[in-house]
Amino acid sequence: MLSKEEAAHLKTRPPVIVVMGHVDHGKTKLLDAIRTTHVMEAESGGITQHIGAYQVEKKDRKITFIDTPGHEAFTVMRSRGAKVADIAILVVAADDGVQPQTKEAIDIAKAAGLPFIVALNKMDKPGADPNRVMGQLAEAGVTVEEWGGQVPMARISAKTGEGIDALLDLVLLVSDMEKERILANPDALASGTVIEAHVDKGEGPVATVIIQNGTLHKNDWLGVDETAYGRVRIMRDWKGTMLADAPPGTPVKILGFKAAPAVGDIMEVPKDPKALEQKKMKSARLVADSFTAAKSMPKENEESGVKKVMLNVILKTDVLGSLEALLGMLEKIQHELVGVNVIQKGLGNITESDVERADASKPSVVYGFNVQIPTNIISDAREKSVDVKVYSVIYDLFDDVVARLNKLLPQEKIVTELGKAEVAAVFRTEPGKMIVGCRVKEGKLVANAKLRVFRAEEEAEQDIIGEGLIEGLQSGKSSVKEVPAGQECGLSYTGKVKLQEGDILEAYSEELKARKLEAFRI
Repeated sequence: MLSKEEAAHLKTRPPVIVVMGHVDHGKTKLLDAIRTTHVMEAESGGITQHIGAYQVEKKDRKITFIDTPGHEAFTVMRSRGAKVADIAILVVAADDGVQPQTKEAIDIAKAAGLPFIVALNKMDKPGADPNRVMGQLAEAGVTVEEWGGQVPMARISAKTGEGIDALLDLVLLVSDMEKERILANPDALASGTVIEAHVDKGEGPVATVIIQNGTLHKNDWLGVDETAYGRVRIMRDWKGTMLADAPPGTPVKILGFKAAPAVGDIMEVPKDPKALEQKKMKSARLVADSFTAAKSMPKENEESGVKKVMLNVILKTDVLGSLEALLGMLEKIQHELVGVNVIQKGLGNITESDVERADASKPSVVYGFNVQIPTNIISDAREKSVDVKVYSVIYDLFDDVVARLNKLLPQEKIVTELGKAEVAAVFRTEPGKMIVGCRVKEGKLVANAKLRVFRAEEEAEQDIIGEGLIEGLQSGKSSVKEVPAGQECGLSYTGKVKLQEGDILEAYSEELKARKLEAFRI
């Protein structure tokens, strides 16, 4: 966005900081401590589920923070946050250490070329072990300054407030070191990145934008991808205060869009509003469809040709960020026998058409995430026997999907080899039944076990010629349940093949076991 700006017009802007790390390591609590609000209490399950952007002041300098969800489901949202940030704070719990999302956050920051600071959180806990965590970080390719590396680290407790000021001092220090990159022209026409978008019932399409260059003014025209998207009607900061102007580095919620832009879109104020194409604005559902078009679910295993049983899913969410994250998580479900097919997706409440589509596509389910189900839709779904589920915590929805797929999985046949015997004599032959004498050579014979019958023709190797069943076993004059190797017995056999002396009988058992999908959660 700055390539066209002359160096003389560039000025330092507030740094944009992305807070990253593993779920439950205290990212939101850290921001809570920094800005003395309580966003975490409002989030379902204590896990942040939408990107929020906030601005604070330290030493009369503004710092913009992006709170990216740390949950596995929100990988793409974390990556998106990193693309608009200047510096990353990697939050690691001192008692829990480096976890899968910690490593992933490190990879994202490195791939984006972001300098980062380690915030060693939960130092107030009895199990805190900084040296162990620094060792794990070193193994993950992050050597902190205390260990002779280049990465600064602050020991903090988001709960008690310990070390928060020192962390902010580090943010300003790194920002000063990166000052040649953290520049903008405040006098230019505004441009920025959409980090959240949704359709509010009362306010219409709303988007949160980080202004990266220029200053956005009330009544400015809004362009996305050279298309007219509306005009700034109202701007609010993260506290809800109305703004007339938003300089570089400012996160703002903008009202005035004709349709919700896609998360990740570049918003620009045009030089000539008339030059923007007056394209027909897409509905929220179409925006969602185009935004998530790449998230298509495989319908069958093309390599093996195995036909999958697909669970047809209709997915409705409140905001685009949630929709993207949910689709990304469902993509991780990979199995050769069952899968998820998202046949319809969009923003807003569950509608009659969603229920009708599910009714025509069974096995199916309608999922809502942070949306409502009108009473008439509940009745309609009940009449059509369509399952409609609404969740506010991502894991609950995902667990329901996995449970449904487990029910669709065919049972697995478990074959257990029991033993091998040779037919020594034939005592009685009846249609479909025989009584023979056997010598058990390996393992054991078990009553009611299944049999494979092998026979050698002249000098040839033995081939399987049929199968049968052990109806009963007799040792001496007594009926027994099993006969071990090295012993002889009488065997009551049922099967189509007539047994002969010298035939080899292989005994085995079969049982059906319910399959389960592997745990995809980390």
